[in-house]
Amino acid sequence: QVQLVESGGGLVQAGDSLRLSCSASGLTFSSYAMGWFRQAPGKEREFVAAITWSRINTYYADSVKGRFTISRDNAKNTAYLLMNSLKPEDAAVYYCAAGRSLQVKIDRSYEFWGQGTQVTVSS
Repeated sequence: QVQLVESGGGLVQAGDSLRLSCSASGLTFSSYAMGWFRQAPGKEREFVAAITWSRINTYYADSVKGRFTISRDNAKNTAYLLMNSLKPEDAAVYYCAAGRSLQVKIDRSYEFWGQGTQVTVSS
C-alpha cells in the first residue's frame, strides 16, 4: 500500500520560510518523479515544482521560481519543498505526488497523492 504523507505546513508571515516534507512508503521511491502541487480555495490545483527520480532535473512554476526549491533524499524516501519569501498568494493546501511519467507538470500524470498540508501566509 503506497502512502505519501506531507508535513511542515503552518501559519507564517509574508517573507517567512517553510520546508515541506513528503515521506513515501510502499513504493520504490527512487524510481518515481516527485511533484508538489497546491490548491487554494476556489481555485484549481496547480503545479508548483517537480524533481525527477535521478534528481538531475527540477521544474518550477513561474510563480515560485527563484523562491522555492524542490529536493529529495532517496535514502530517506522523502521529498522536500523549501519555500522562501512566502507571499499571501502562496497560501494553499500543498500536495505531494509520485509518478513515473515524464510529464511532471501535469497532475493527471501522477499515480499517487498525499493528503495535503495547509500553508497559510499572513500579510
